[in-house]
Amino acid sequence: MTAPRGAGAEERAGRAGGPAPVLLVGLHGHGRSHLRSLIPLCESGLVRLAGVCDSRPPEPGDDLEGHGPVPWFDDLGRAVDETGARITVLVTPIHTHLPLARIALDHGSHLLLEKPTTAGLAEFEQLRAAVDASGLACQVGFQSLGSQAVTAVRDLIAEGTVGRVRGIGGEGAWKRTSAYYDRAPWAGRRHLDGRDVVDGALTNPFAHAVATALAVAGAATEAPRDVELELFHAHPIESDDTSCLRLRTADGTVITLAVTLCAPDSQPPRLVVHGERGRIELDYTLDRVTLHRPGRAPATTVHPRTGLLENLVDHLRDGVPLLVPPEATRGFMHVLEAVRHAPDPAPIPLEHQRVWNEDDVTHRTVNGIGALVHRSAQNLALFSELAPAWLPGAAEATPTTKDRP
Repeated sequence: MTAPRGAGAEERAGRAGGPAPVLLVGLHGHGRSHLRSLIPLCESGLVRLAGVCDSRPPEPGDDLEGHGPVPWFDDLGRAVDETGARITVLVTPIHTHLPLARIALDHGSHLLLEKPTTAGLAEFEQLRAAVDASGLACQVGFQSLGSQAVTAVRDLIAEGTVGRVRGIGGEGAWKRTSAYYDRAPWAGRRHLDGRDVVDGALTNPFAHAVATALAVAGAATEAPRDVELELFHAHPIESDDTSCLRLRTADGTVITLAVTLCAPDSQPPRLVVHGERGRIELDYTLDRVTLHRPGRAPATTVHPRTGLLENLVDHLRDGVPLLVPPEATRGFMHVLEAVRHAPDPAPIPLEHQRVWNEDDVTHRTVNGIGALVHRSAQNLALFSELAPAWLPGAAEATPTTKDRP
């Protein structure tokens, strides 16, 4: 195990009873939401923000979402040493996760690592080896896996409430404009400066759908038997913004996911467990479970969620098991690896889009996309089996038996 170095070593090692010192790496973009989520934890005395680290300093007058002035650093190793950070929260571009995680671990800090875990399966194995060698903890930021709604769905399946499971379908329809891709040089990229990035709809914004579906299936820690992918883009980007996958877990459970960032508006994503005697819907961003069975009214329950930083602190203080250690993302990383090796996404023809500019931002909607991702989830079908008009060869395609009325 790497011994903590620099100032604040005793506090970092857990021998002090005060709030755990936290270093936030990645001050801009998504880092702002982490700053906001830290506020109640700081107010409760669970943690304190000991510093921030970013290549760009805070803007003059920036109160850091209510935290006020804290030390800023542009060097991660020095930041960990000088702040005595017990926990480093990494909210940085995907391709920087492994090198920055290694620095934090080398300097004796535990990790909360934003998803996706790494930019490839080989990097994932290197991260696991570095965490194991350090003796430190690493939690990966799949927030939905902290929800008891996932456990509730698994319990319903185990109890046979909907009978034998035929498969799990997922749908996600969000709206993202050109501003989403203009926010950072790595956004929407498969590669950057000779390194894999793999920033696509399935591997980043809807990574939670993939990870949660695998957790519901009890397959989070194992490689899928196979993965089929259909990747497309409407925005002028390298990666996918409208995509579909079908995988089979090691035990043969079928999972399909259909997602888009080109919907007319954003809707809560949903997973659907299809059983022989009913279905279970999981709105994973809302922690909401709805049970549908023939002859009965739908039954909806909402479940509590444990924050991943809170869980990490409890793990360090009391030995509570981590909710999302790296190994819990192995199944997801095999999906990301399949996307990484897949052919470049195909463009969706402009005639099948609605495109307009507003306030110097370009909006793009794929015609009929909301209905398409819904049909995929309901039928456990790939896009090619549902024959949307924009898919090459769709005019000659025949609807699948599942999709016929």
